[in-house]
Amino acid sequence: MNNFIARQPIFTEKKDVLGYEILFRSGPENYFGKTTVDASTVAVDNFLLFGIERLTSGRLAFINCSRDFLLGEYLTLLPRDRVVGEILETVAADNETLEACRRLKRAGYQLAVDDFVDSPELTPFLEVADYVKVDFLTTPPAEQERLARKLLRGNVQLLAEKVETQEDVQRGIAMGYRYFQGYFFCRPEMHEGRTIPPHKLNYLRILQIANHPDVDIDELAGAIKQEASLVYRLLRYLNSPIFAFRTKVVSIAHAITLIGERGVRKWISMVSLAAMSEGKPRELVVVPLIRARFCELIAAISRLKARADELFLMGLLSTIDAILDTPMSAVLADIPVLNEIKEALLGQRGEFRDIYEIASNYETGTWEPLHKAVERARVKEELVPELFMKSLDWANQLISFA
Repeated sequence: MNNFIARQPIFTEKKDVLGYEILFRSGPENYFGKTTVDASTVAVDNFLLFGIERLTSGRLAFINCSRDFLLGEYLTLLPRDRVVGEILETVAADNETLEACRRLKRAGYQLAVDDFVDSPELTPFLEVADYVKVDFLTTPPAEQERLARKLLRGNVQLLAEKVETQEDVQRGIAMGYRYFQGYFFCRPEMHEGRTIPPHKLNYLRILQIANHPDVDIDELAGAIKQEASLVYRLLRYLNSPIFAFRTKVVSIAHAITLIGERGVRKWISMVSLAAMSEGKPRELVVVPLIRARFCELIAAISRLKARADELFLMGLLSTIDAILDTPMSAVLADIPVLNEIKEALLGQRGEFRDIYEIASNYETGTWEPLHKAVERARVKEELVPELFMKSLDWANQLISFA
């Protein structure tokens, strides 16, 4: 598989996932982030080949639509209740394009206007729009508010994209925006005087014990037993089809005999992180799970094959600052992990950071930085998309047992 597929989450104001914008790149040489007709065809091909549910985890798929894509009515090859066609800002609102959009609307499809600005070129599309996307990074706050007042008089839902902070989300909600796209959810909410809640400190302590180089398994098992929810969650994972053990796992000691000390430490780290994320958006658990498995699989095709477990942990810890609403440097100072992991998560250049940047740039569909990271890591770029899909499948299966 040589087609590169990325997805960016779109949240409701309650931080549930409405859907994902799907970004495609047809090969290692093609760095476009917005879809051309070729990439639109790639989108349909991949949805038909892999299944839309697999790519979107059952949520809506927002697909960039070029003029040719709209005129060809390729969107109708996909189920109307699973997709939203995004009309690119480069598409001219001429009679032919507008009529194609009207036909899609009559057929029951939803449409969004991408990167909306109040201009004669884009305003005609409001007639057929269900969603209007406003770029919060390039649109001044006063214009964001003016657009909201104007657009809310019509029958459209406002979607803020490139939202970078929780403050932007709250400001957008106050103005009438109902959906938010961006990686604000992966950033900690800093408040003066805030401390980590006691129950999360307990999970952090277990994470610390699990990752200590001279871990005492009896001490670890004892710490876990004090948290009944962790024991339940861990045994639920270990008895799921992911492992398919012939016998039921009934204790930590039993688990060690089946998957070894390293395996148990890895899974305890996962369930501790999942438990710490309670009260946070579900996507804040999904993202580090995908990254962890992705980094582990990338390691297998790189010079760091023997360090796959450590790279798994790096990916797993990549959102712990947002989970605990604490600066990454402060969290990592309390966890006994390798310096290479700490340095990579704090942005310092090195082999671990190269693997991390492959995973994070693929995730966001930033193709050119991905290409550079792949070159530094000396990884075959054409193998990366399949590893992402495997990571996505693994995380989706795992989260279903959470």
